[in-house]
Amino acid sequence: MAAIGFIVLSYLIGSISFAILTSKCFGLPDPRTFGSKNPGATNMLRTGNKKAAALTLLGDGAKGWLAVFIAQHWGSQYGLSHEAMAGVVLAVTLGHMWPVFFSFYGGKGVATALGILLGLNPLLGLSSLAAWVITLKLSKISSLSALVAALCTPIFALYFLGTQPETVALVIVSILLIYRHKRNIQDLLKGKESKVSKTS
Repeated sequence: MAAIGFIVLSYLIGSISFAILTSKCFGLPDPRTFGSKNPGATNMLRTGNKKAAALTLLGDGAKGWLAVFIAQHWGSQYGLSHEAMAGVVLAVTLGHMWPVFFSFYGGKGVATALGILLGLNPLLGLSSLAAWVITLKLSKISSLSALVAALCTPIFALYFLGTQPETVALVIVSILLIYRHKRNIQDLLKGKESKVSKTS
């Protein structure tokens, strides 16, 4: 029963959309109504408000980390298993992508995934972040950077975490992240995907 409680709590934490909340605080349009219509930091950057975009990025990353931290910190006294921790990882991701508080219309999960990785293992998180940064430097395309990081993450997870249930969960998270970028993948193949310098 404790495992179910942690998983449900993680889903609810993930369902907090910082892009939508931040846009309301700054008096900006709902991010679901312009640009890519994705409630995430990259789309918030299209408003020209870098502070709002930064807060969105920080908030979405922090909730991924927080869900893992809560399960790690308090779960031990309830005998929380690796399988339950994997459930926490999936739940906070699903909460972000399909949030119950916002009609199940959420973001793509990049920042939240990074927060999860940093919570599970800081070196794992930094490795995936490095893959994202290097790709962004070379391509100037945010979506391509996210896709490369998503493809690299299962490999990094296997190295840092081994064949634990959390690694399996991260493989699923990577698949979900790639799925959420399906439109970006189509634009990349057509050579139509916007570069960061053109959308910031």
